[in-house]
Amino acid sequence: MQPFRSLTIAYRAIMSNKARAMLTSLGVIIGVAAVVALVSTTQGASKMINEQFERLGGKSMLITPVRPSGNLLKFTSGKPLTVKDANAIRQLPDVEFVSEIIGTHKTVVHGKNQWVTRILGVSRDFTFINDWFPQTGTFFSADDVENSRPVCVIGTTIEEKLFTSTSAIGKKIRVENISCEVVGTMQKLGTKPSGADQDDIILMPYSTVQKRILSVRNISKISLAVISPERIGTALSEINGVLRKNHKIGVGEEDDYSIRNNAQNLERIADVTRILKILLVSIASISLMVGGVGIMNIMLVSVTERTREIGIRMAVGARQIDIQKQFLVEALVLSLAGGAVGIVIGVAISKTASLFTGWPAEISFSAIIIACFFSALVGVFFGLYPAHKAAKMNPVEALRHE
Repeated sequence: MQPFRSLTIAYRAIMSNKARAMLTSLGVIIGVAAVVALVSTTQGASKMINEQFERLGGKSMLITPVRPSGNLLKFTSGKPLTVKDANAIRQLPDVEFVSEIIGTHKTVVHGKNQWVTRILGVSRDFTFINDWFPQTGTFFSADDVENSRPVCVIGTTIEEKLFTSTSAIGKKIRVENISCEVVGTMQKLGTKPSGADQDDIILMPYSTVQKRILSVRNISKISLAVISPERIGTALSEINGVLRKNHKIGVGEEDDYSIRNNAQNLERIADVTRILKILLVSIASISLMVGGVGIMNIMLVSVTERTREIGIRMAVGARQIDIQKQFLVEALVLSLAGGAVGIVIGVAISKTASLFTGWPAEISFSAIIIACFFSALVGVFFGLYPAHKAAKMNPVEALRHE
């Protein structure tokens, strides 16, 4: 039988019961849509994260007052970090920039407008470590930090929420009982892969947050950048030496702090991405298996319904291989049609998710090819038994079937 004729017969058979064909392909549609949507979304998020880390380079590190517990996601509390720790690190020869960090969330007010946002106390080096600078105005000075002045630099989201029609530069906002002068507006960063708005933030001198807002002496974290990526190993040894001395950690005792650099962060992200891909493959495999079983069941029903048709075709000269090919083609068309619909739905889902999350939707050509391949494989595998059953029918008994 000619391939085109097989496709024509398969198309007519499928279109004779559209609702049944759609329901039959539902499992394949869900499986393929899941593969395309989730792969596109996770690849887009990974690309966004990698671009952010590449922007920072391999020079930055973050010190937190927690110690690793051996668990990927679990840490235990350590000794608080202090300004003394940051100043000691600042003196190290392989360290270029250091910023104390202390954060909180507060309601900020300007006129009749108010907004709950993140307040981050930092030093001037914060901008150089993160390669993030004001787009208007300026950043606060080292003298502002030294004297705990009530000045701030705001993210674009804060500017939109509090200053709807005027420039924020030179204006005052109220944080708790402190009146702060806005000296600059930061460049727009957009949304993180986690969904957090990076521009919903106010940067202030860490000393101002310590003394005027939180009334504390410790800091939350220390952010730093070394002079070059090649000096990370040396810098780590120097930093560990300083912190262990300041924290009076004895020989053989565990660190009461954790140091993370971009390479380690990328490794963790890669680990999480691998886990997500394994889960994705598992979910998609189950959906495709369910879809394949559905196709097999419907094809068996179709064989029973078309028993007399099979008998007539055999009587006029159709061979067993022709009958087998015909039902295999029908199963293949059903599966590929489901795969095509699934690809369209998956692309639509990833594009919609991109609009809401701000992540780029990386439509993976390889994921589409793999989805098509497995759709075809499911159709052939689960169509074999019904096709074999149809081909092995006795023509005489098939003609007697009512």
